[in-house]
Amino acid sequence: MSKKVLLLAVAILFGSQAGLAMAANPDTGPGCGLGKLAWSDYKGQKEIAPQVLMVTTNGTGMNTFAISSGTSGCTNDGKIMGQHKTTMFASLNFDALTAEMAQGQGEHLASLATLMGIPAERHGEFFAMTQERYTSLVQAGEASPVALVKSLNDAVAGHPVLAQVSVR
Repeated sequence: MSKKVLLLAVAILFGSQAGLAMAANPDTGPGCGLGKLAWSDYKGQKEIAPQVLMVTTNGTGMNTFAISSGTSGCTNDGKIMGQHKTTMFASLNFDALTAEMAQGQGEHLASLATLMGIPAERHGEFFAMTQERYTSLVQAGEASPVALVKSLNDAVAGHPVLAQVSVR
């Protein structure tokens, strides 16, 4: 039991000194993400306890998504290549996307069209194309987000109107 008390005292000592050293730093903890949001109301943001809670919560794996998507208090100043954004979106929303492709409409499908660089005024044509070619785009044996994005890019490139207006 005395080892725990000693370790706690050392942690408090180093934590208070680190807090003084960081006083000029406007950041109030370990970056951004779910942990930052979940523990943002905790008093003493520069103390060890809230920072450990933040970083532990961020360690759930959601912080990578938050950074790359610019959510949960993270800013997305860096760029992910368009193809990777589209593939990531398709990976996270694969079931909804394939269902909406079969229906020829939906908010996930509209978001995908936007990520692919298709102007809003051409979304209707994109929706119709995905519905018409649903079977070939979502091949039963190769149903994966990567294969879907590749098939969609190929279909857009071969479409008489969409090939002219897409920016990717």
